[in-house]
Amino acid sequence: MTLLDDARGLLPELVALRRAIHADPELGLALPRTQQRVLDALEPWELETHCGTGLSSVAAIVRGAHPGPTVLLRADMDALPLTEDTGLDYAATGERMHACGHDLHVAGLVGAAHLLAARREELHGDVLLMFQPAEEIGDGARRMIDEGLLDLTGSRPVAAFGIHVVPGEYGIFSTRVGALMAGAIEVEVTITGQGGHASAPHLTRDPVPAVAELVTALQAFVTRRFDVFDPVVLSVTQLHAGGPARNIISDTATLVASVRVLSHESSARVQAELPVIAREIAAAHGCTAEVDTAVLCPPTVNDAEAVAAVRETLTGLFGEDRVRETPNPVMGSEDFSYVLEQVPGAFLFLRATPADVDLETAAPNHSPHVVFDDAVLADQAVALAAFALERLRD
Repeated sequence: MTLLDDARGLLPELVALRRAIHADPELGLALPRTQQRVLDALEPWELETHCGTGLSSVAAIVRGAHPGPTVLLRADMDALPLTEDTGLDYAATGERMHACGHDLHVAGLVGAAHLLAARREELHGDVLLMFQPAEEIGDGARRMIDEGLLDLTGSRPVAAFGIHVVPGEYGIFSTRVGALMAGAIEVEVTITGQGGHASAPHLTRDPVPAVAELVTALQAFVTRRFDVFDPVVLSVTQLHAGGPARNIISDTATLVASVRVLSHESSARVQAELPVIAREIAAAHGCTAEVDTAVLCPPTVNDAEAVAAVRETLTGLFGEDRVRETPNPVMGSEDFSYVLEQVPGAFLFLRATPADVDLETAAPNHSPHVVFDDAVLADQAVALAAFALERLRD
């Protein structure tokens, strides 16, 4: 039987696992029930497993029959703080939901583990399976790396691969060389002046005009200091000022923003130059500014050779019509980027909207209405397994 035939044979088992995880979502770093489901699903194959100490991660190793390098395959496991509104008979209840397809990612990687474990004799090297919490808060991949993930097999991985399901025409894979997804920087600026009575603003140092001026200055900052072909997106998402009464000028005003970048160079410039702008605008209003910038995750950058390899593998498995180019980087972020900073590899999208859903109105990831066709799990499992098999052939 072919790899694809075997994957399709696993489909009922993978669908059951996906739906169990979907109905019981967990958030952040602590995913004990999801972790146990992964361990239980891997147990029949007697893989070497390692659980995280500071998070509910699972790393499993498929040891090849022959010596060779290590290839890493990754799935994220956490859900989102959303109340599901899909009408599915396995929908989650409460205020948590797998609205980004991580339940499929887990089941797909479990399927790849089964396929690879059954083919140990073909492997000239090892496969490191990375089941990661806390992608949605940008913290899980980094923590797993800090806990020694990349050294577990005894040789650091030479390639790393991951697949993310997205809405769209069912069964289409897509990726691109270079930046696939943006890095994310969180910004908080607190401007401090001297409050007082609204009837006498001349006796105060009002932080509100300063923070208002900063909003427009930041828009000019990203459009006038950065190359349009290495774009930066900045969105001010929160403004806070004021006290218990309408006639009080507050001592402080706070601005919160999200910044997306496609290169490490732009990330460094944002972190260096944005605080200067905030402090100088505050000073012009007789105020001071405290600026905090925090990198949530770096850009997700695909290696050219890895992208060429996965395209060739996918075309051989599914045909050219199911493998496409992602035309432009996506300005959303993904913490698999931390792995790709240290290991050359490729991240891909797999479209999985059910046939009975209108593509024009299909809900996006992170929507309480988003649905995915879990029949795609067979293709996801076989693709991940094939990436490793092709890299570890003699």
